[in-house]
Amino acid sequence: MKLDITDKQILRLLQYNGKYTIKELATKLNLTSTPIFERIKRLENDGYIESYNAILNRKKIGLSLLTFCNISLKSHEATYISKFEKDILQFDEVIECYHTAGVYDYLLKVMVKDMDDYQHFLAKKLASIDNLGQVQSAFVMTEVKSTTNLPVN
Repeated sequence: MKLDITDKQILRLLQYNGKYTIKELATKLNLTSTPIFERIKRLENDGYIESYNAILNRKKIGLSLLTFCNISLKSHEATYISKFEKDILQFDEVIECYHTAGVYDYLLKVMVKDMDDYQHFLAKKLASIDNLGQVQSAFVMTEVKSTTNLPVN
């Protein structure tokens, strides 16, 4: 399915505020509610809209330390890679995990309360994974930009 300008406008608006009602979207786009409803259902069914979420303020819920963690594995056999990925899914502290090319094999985005919690995560959880090689951590000092909104062109 090819997105037209109205579809793109709907996606932009819903990224900005997922709580917009059909009526509010229709008013903003100078359309009636029925075509907006039908378009949103189509965008959902076709997989353009995966879900609706509340974005929490991590600091207000006590997750003050944001860390990016580069991981190298000792062995790159398919079974070890699969096992690492399965294991990493079990850790709530890992918000995002990417298999990367280059010096490191994985990049983790980790959120915890403080340095003590990160040390516990590193020593008790991450270090328990078989085949773990090198770990390099980068601690975020200032969050310059953080968004979930994708550029819809």
